[in-house]
Amino acid sequence: MRNSCFYFKQFAIAQDKCAMKVGTDGILLGAWTRLPENAQILDIGTGTGLLALMLAQRSQSSNTSSNTFIDAVEIDHDAYQQAKENIESSPWRDRINIHHVPIQDWAIACSQQYDLIISNPPFFENAFKPSQNSRNLARHSDSLSQTDIVQIASQLLKPNGHLAVIYPTDLANNFLTKAQSFNLFCDRQAYVKPTPQSVVKRMLLELSRTKYPTQTMTITIEERKHLYTQDYIALVKDFYLNL
Repeated sequence: MRNSCFYFKQFAIAQDKCAMKVGTDGILLGAWTRLPENAQILDIGTGTGLLALMLAQRSQSSNTSSNTFIDAVEIDHDAYQQAKENIESSPWRDRINIHHVPIQDWAIACSQQYDLIISNPPFFENAFKPSQNSRNLARHSDSLSQTDIVQIASQLLKPNGHLAVIYPTDLANNFLTKAQSFNLFCDRQAYVKPTPQSVVKRMLLELSRTKYPTQTMTITIEERKHLYTQDYIALVKDFYLNL
């Protein structure tokens, strides 16, 4: 991996123009989320295009004539340009459409609904903000609040569709409370721990309109430093070059 590019098995992510680089949060979310067959997908705040490309790869591997199509929406101009380059250089450029627009405006104009809405959202609230505006957009929730996400999902999800996100634990619980007010309920969640001895740092959440019993699991990333767990390897082995 060079600083400006992250290489996966079937695609590469150039990231020199993006404030937020490829990270474990996005890779976990893209690998863990359930993917319906022949799905219409909305990726909110696509950044480098990572989630859109991961889902395109997953749909292709399960069905060589996949009819899965993805709308990837990004507000930041530099990130949009980078995602566009990454998508156009991938094998799935015909199935991913990249849009440079605030997701709130997209939702107002959108005439379709989605089987899956996915987002690795900004989550810093009321915190010190660095001077770089693109990094503010990527890291802070001013331009994409939790309420924005659940409101858009309640509008654009198909009746049997799912919303998938990842948050730090405290914000995840707050998100679940907000989602319930829009009649979205958690039916699948994963607690993410860096090591067996660590506290839970992240929660992967999948929500739908129907109140099912919640399926709960724990994902531990490393047994110790630089040694991935077998569960994590099984989840991400189709993506990482050296697994």
